[in-house]
Parts: sequence; C-alpha cells; structure tokens
Amino acid sequence: MKKTILILLCLFTSQVLLADKLLIPMDATQKNHLKAYGISYWVLEKDVQVEWLLNYKGGSFLMDAYENIEKECLLRGVSFATISVAQANRLKNEMADPSVNADVVKLLKIPKIAVYSPKTAQPWDDAVTMVLTYAEIPYDVIFDDEVLDGKLPTYDWLHLHHEDFTGQYGKFYASFRNAPWYKQQVAEAEAMAEKHGFKKVSELKAAVTKKIRDFTAGGGFLFAMCSATDSYDIAMAADGVDICEKMFDGDAIEIGAQSKLDYDKSLAFKDFRIEKNPMKYEVSSIDVDPRTRRVREGNDLFALNEFSAKWDVIPTILTQNHERIVKGFMGQTTAFNKNQVKSTVIIMGENKSLNEARYIHGTFGKGQFTFYGGHDPEDYKHMVGEPPTDLALHPNSPGYRLILNNILFPSVKKKKQKT
Repeated sequence: MKKTILILLCLFTSQVLLADKLLIPMDATQKNHLKAYGISYWVLEKDVQVEWLLNYKGGSFLMDAYENIEKECLLRGVSFATISVAQANRLKNEMADPSVNADVVKLLKIPKIAVYSPKTAQPWDDAVTMVLTYAEIPYDVIFDDEVLDGKLPTYDWLHLHHEDFTGQYGKFYASFRNAPWYKQQVAEAEAMAEKHGFKKVSELKAAVTKKIRDFTAGGGFLFAMCSATDSYDIAMAADGVDICEKMFDGDAIEIGAQSKLDYDKSLAFKDFRIEKNPMKYEVSSIDVDPRTRRVREGNDLFALNEFSAKWDVIPTILTQNHERIVKGFMGQTTAFNKNQVKSTVIIMGENKSLNEARYIHGTFGKGQFTFYGGHDPEDYKHMVGEPPTDLALHPNSPGYRLILNNILFPSVKKKKQKT
C-alpha cells in the first residue's frame, strides 16, 4: 500500500505544469463533452480532487494541473485551458457572490457503478452503458442473482436497464411473441424465478424491486430510463397484487387489481391506471399516449428548468448543460404525465405545452433517484433490432450529458443543509 501511494505521489508531483490549475470548459467551446466526464472520473481515480463549477461555462471542471492529465485530455480529444491559482481563486470568489447563480462543489471519490441488465444479448441497446463505455467510465453488469444475493450495498450508483419490473416482458407479446429473442427472454426469466424459489416471474421482480428500494433508502443513487421508470413504480404500488394476464404468468389478472394499488409505496408517481389489455404496448397511464401526443420530431423538445446553485444544489448539478433546450426522444416510456408525478418530486426537464415531464428527481430515505424518459437521446424513434448509436458522431450531445451528470453525482461532497 505504501509503495503504491509513493508511486502515485511521484507520478503527479514530478509532472506539474507551469500553470497551476487545469480548467475543462463545458460550454459550446468543448470539443467532446461526453469524454470530459470520463476525464474527471479518471482524475478522481488518481486521488486528485476535482471541483465542479456549477453554472460556469456549462458546468466546467477545475483541478490541479498535471502533465499527465493534459496528455490524457489531448489523447481523448477533450478541450482544456490552464490558469493560475490566483485566476482560479478570483473565479471562485466571483461565483460565491450571493447575487450570482453559481457555486462550486467538490468531487472527492469515484462512484462504484452497477448496471442492472440481463447477461445475455438483448435486441436493443442501452443509452447508459453506451455512454459509459464511450466516456471510458467502468461499470459492473448485475442482474437478479446479484440483487437477491445482497450485492447492491457494495455499489454507490445503480442504473436500471430497460426492464419491465411488472413481469409482463415489456408488453411485447402482441408484436414479438413468436420472435426467438422474446421466447429466450421468457425462458430465462422463468428459469431465474424457479432458481430463487418463485412460482412467477412477477413475484421474482417484486422481490428485486424491494431490494432496489432498500438500496435507495439506505443511501444509494438510483437512475432509470425508459420502461424501467414507470414499470418499477407500478411494481412497487402493486406489491401483493396480481396485475398480469394469463399469457404472462399462467392465470388471469386479479379482480379489482386497479383499486388495490398502493401509491404510497411508489417513488415518483401517483394516481396512475394500469393498462390491463395484454395486447396493448403500454403498462400504465404514466407514460404519455403516443396516439394523442401529436408532436412532430422537429418540434419534440423539452426545457431544462433553472435552479438556484446555492440553494437547490442537487437539481442544479443534475441539469448542468451547454444547452437548456434538449431534443426529445421516444421509448417504451417516452415522457411522464405531469398530473401523475408526486408533488414531492422535482421536475427538472419538461415540455409545458404538452403537460409532460421528461426528467425528474426525488429523495427516498437516505438516497436519491432520477427518472429520465425515452430510450436514446440521439435516436428519436429507436426500434427493436436497430444498431446502436455511434456516440463518436454525437460527442456534444446535451441529452447524453444529463445521464453523465447523474454518474458523477455520488462523488459530490455533501454540504450542510441550508436553513
């Protein structure tokens, strides 16, 4: 251990640049926003502190200037500038002015990241794993075995892949029940349920949702996209209630299932109605109805709301971006009906004219959760079986930046609550 520390100290003290601070701008001047997050993660891995300059040049990063950090930025195509300590201190003093909507938070450690996803190949990609790979941020893939075996507390941050936690296989039955991938998915899920002593897949997923609930309540950071957002909350509210039809679990949906939902158990949503029709590609009224949405791709946008960096630090962190208007994108769950979002939840991104929320955040116990509607921020209507997006073509994606804000969030040094 002492030898490792000595090597790290030699590595960084022997390669100090003439300028004392390295600034990674995150405004329109940045050549590769996505890899800039990877640089910050890489620096934290070396036990070097990073400061996140909220609302300064799109949420820039500031750190001590070392030659090897500069070389890594050049290697990854990340824009940077070098400034003196005096300049950095003047900048932070300006940001500290109460009249300026800006703040500085410290990133102190790397978050240990897990992605909840089947180990076998899926007929769709996942935005989070794609952007983590592109940004060169490491993560572990875990699934039901690891969750039920109690491995979640060993992680700081958990992403829910495009899972259907209600046990209805994404409501793909009508369109894909004869597809080989669908049959394989059902067989694997049933085998997993049997392995863990459950008669139904819905019962297996209910147990998994509770483990994830406990992880979050204990201080974990939960991030979900697309169908994992609403299906998770539905599974929580439907605890002990059979909401699956015969083709999903072998028997009919429970009589009066709708009236037996307990919205107090869900994290983000309330007053929703489950979709009982097994042939309809929808799980509930939480997701906006594509038949009545009536918006063209070019006009499908949502705005990031502005927050006080000094008072509302968490939503400020999660909305750092170089653009405040973000292109919308569809998914199994595209956007959330605002009238079904709990009042305790913060809406960070929305389309007010359509009365829909796209990006929301809340607290649960000692932990936090963020739900983000849609499938792929750079592929408007990503269909099953289509090839994954090449993020090298979208290095400045505002939609993907929102995911990476959440990745670094567990690294932030906690501030004392302001009163």
